[in-house]
Amino acid sequence: MTLKVMTAKQLAEKVLNKETLFILDVRNESDFRDWKVEGENFRYVNVPYFELIDGIEPIANQIPQNQDVLVICAKGGSSVFVGEQLVDAGFNHIYTLEDGMQAWSQYLEKVKVYEDKNLKVFQFIRVGKGCLSYMVVSGQEALIVDPARFVDDYVKAAEKEGAKITHIVDSHLHADHISGGNMLAELTGAKYYIMKSEGAVFNFEALENYQKIEFEQVQLEVLAVKTPGHTPGSVSFLVNDKLLFSGDTIFISGLGRPDLGNKVREWANDLFHTVHNKVSEIADDVIVLPGHYADLDTEINSAGYIGDTLGKIRKRNENMFKATKDEFLNRVEKSASSVKPPNFEEIVAINRGVEKVDSVKMQELEIGPNRCAVHHAE
Repeated sequence: MTLKVMTAKQLAEKVLNKETLFILDVRNESDFRDWKVEGENFRYVNVPYFELIDGIEPIANQIPQNQDVLVICAKGGSSVFVGEQLVDAGFNHIYTLEDGMQAWSQYLEKVKVYEDKNLKVFQFIRVGKGCLSYMVVSGQEALIVDPARFVDDYVKAAEKEGAKITHIVDSHLHADHISGGNMLAELTGAKYYIMKSEGAVFNFEALENYQKIEFEQVQLEVLAVKTPGHTPGSVSFLVNDKLLFSGDTIFISGLGRPDLGNKVREWANDLFHTVHNKVSEIADDVIVLPGHYADLDTEINSAGYIGDTLGKIRKRNENMFKATKDEFLNRVEKSASSVKPPNFEEIVAINRGVEKVDSVKMQELEIGPNRCAVHHAE
């Protein structure tokens, strides 16, 4: 019997395929409560590493003998120590997560969303964070929507499709994770677009100046309206009248939270006009592809990606899409969360280009759960 290693990719497949797994998480209790690997058919035991330094006897009766057991810690070292003890004690099927929750936070799972004669669309699911990004390929060109900072993943994905990244768009100035938009533009020479009102200090193309972005057989319509999710300069993108990249404005199970700027009612008013004026003009059969998800188990569809038609989202959230203005504002204000994304002010400063940090600091700032898709229209 030997201790086996499970990669973040293998773990993501278990999550997406809804497999069974027993997880022994040896991080501190507060870290586990705040953020853990979520799986519909996963079972968990959380015992801090320091309680197991002298042996695994205190938890021996809680560990299954004939089921895969994955030991998880922050970066991989502590889980190896505990895992080896379990193996020495005679337990089978013991795995450790390679590089721990750090690797889980960074992994991107690529799935195909859509294909026709003019374009292909891929979704990158950041399973450990609930963040979503996209690649639109047409001919030999590719557009990236809301890229994470793992820029090599997008370059390799484009190369696999025989395309070069020529356009990059951010739907807004992200507050929960560090954008790869500017980094990817510097690496590839692609044009990078974001709203000027977001206050970025590096070189970019201001989305205020564009109604459409066109390349190959793609027409990307910029819905450059004040659509608050985390920022007043949020944008949605409509591609070929078939796909709506909604950023943090519309989610599968709700609408974007408008409270990070401490202007809940003012931004909720903007969100109301977005939903009832701009979005109301979009057809029901358009596929909505959001910037985040809140619950993978309920929001991933049978095709394996997070997305749904606008008509179904309207029906699911009818009390928000058909609410009067006062009803809408009251519901949004009532549901606004006081739990904000960890380190969001520093992350916003980095994404604006005001502050610069190294990759180690980026990892530290991003550790933790997604808290963007928390405003559900229920």
